[in-house]
Amino acid sequence: MSIPDNLKDHILDSIAEGVFTVDKNFKINFINKAAEKITGHKREEVIGRFCKQIFRSEFCFTDCPIATVLKTKKNLYDFESSIQVSDGSQKPIKLNAAVLYNEMEEPTGGIISFRDISEFEAISKSLLKDLQFQGMIGHSKQMQDIFDLIEEIADSNAPVFIHGESGTGKELIANAIQKTSIRKDKPYLKINCSVFPSNLLASELFGHIKGAFTDAIKDRIGRFEIADKGTIFLDEVAEMPLQMQIQLLRVLQEGTFERVGESLTRFTDVRVIAATNVEIKDALKKGKFREDLFYRLNVIPIYLPPLREHKNDIIPLVKHFLAKFSIYYKKEINEIEEHALDLLLKYSWPGNIRELENVIEYAFVRTNKSTVIEISKLPPSLTEFSPSENVKQQTFSSNKERTDMLVLLEKFKWNKTDVAKHLRIGRTTLWRKLKELNLNS
Repeated sequence: MSIPDNLKDHILDSIAEGVFTVDKNFKINFINKAAEKITGHKREEVIGRFCKQIFRSEFCFTDCPIATVLKTKKNLYDFESSIQVSDGSQKPIKLNAAVLYNEMEEPTGGIISFRDISEFEAISKSLLKDLQFQGMIGHSKQMQDIFDLIEEIADSNAPVFIHGESGTGKELIANAIQKTSIRKDKPYLKINCSVFPSNLLASELFGHIKGAFTDAIKDRIGRFEIADKGTIFLDEVAEMPLQMQIQLLRVLQEGTFERVGESLTRFTDVRVIAATNVEIKDALKKGKFREDLFYRLNVIPIYLPPLREHKNDIIPLVKHFLAKFSIYYKKEINEIEEHALDLLLKYSWPGNIRELENVIEYAFVRTNKSTVIEISKLPPSLTEFSPSENVKQQTFSSNKERTDMLVLLEKFKWNKTDVAKHLRIGRTTLWRKLKELNLNS
């Protein structure tokens, strides 16, 4: 039994997230009350109008979420964007997008749900303190070296190649490079090369002309054309089909390309930042990634270490995530008990910083009657983690000492003179102790 349309509208009006739907021509045919409140646009003012004329998202004219879902056959979740509200300003949002189908499984339109994150973003900016660089946190020597490198290359237009495991923050590094570069006020476009089928990736990057393929109903400009004089971030570049790798190499070498289905050579001046989480040596050996393209991209290499290699940053990251979720969930939890913290420091973090953030959010949501996260609130993936007894016996005391020292360093904001005074030892003694605990960054 299908749900009547008026009841569907009532259900959508009762939820807190903004929702609007469009027909197959991308004209708005429904907008709920939450969307009206978030955007300031009234229902009677927008029904029947093209969504891009109303909301003017930064992606409306290049990467329409509904169009992306149609192409990739994959729904979008938590996609960060911005929309224009009634006073003409841009409001940051996170959105989900899906295509609507009829009984014949034919696409009839799309649905977008979104939430306002402007307050969250504004307050989050106040969290950027001593241990952060362009929105990133890292006191460890590895991360500080990366931050220094980003500042050193600010005046360069050379390609950058970021290599690191999934969840280490490669996109954040790319964003920091762009924000500090001489092209910071120019277009900045991103594309995940693993998302699009090979036949669509060329169109996304270089554009196409009408009739180039079945769905090419009009000319389309590609991202290299849109980003002229700016920057493109190619995520998962090693997943790019070999034929596309040849085309990308040509852009890097000559600054030229053709739209799909066109013989006219076009020129572009774009700085390329590329990233991958695959093992490069293995991809090169198997012929999945062209050597000439790799060396052209790898002018400025940046290796982003997994979290297990810079555990000194776990405590400041935890503090940041606690502050972040205190804002988001509107409840104050600012501490984590010692046993729980010790477990976080021992864990290997295969999912890296993204996994740590998810763990803190899980524990944060479960903590309701305290301002301190207890070990029992951590997810089973951590609480069930247990090193072998032999390793436990060898490392228990050093782990405890290391945890205590990290907490102390954080308390004094890594001012080693103040830490030495607190411990009533000399700086040389403290330096030697930090070196023993692998904390001398």
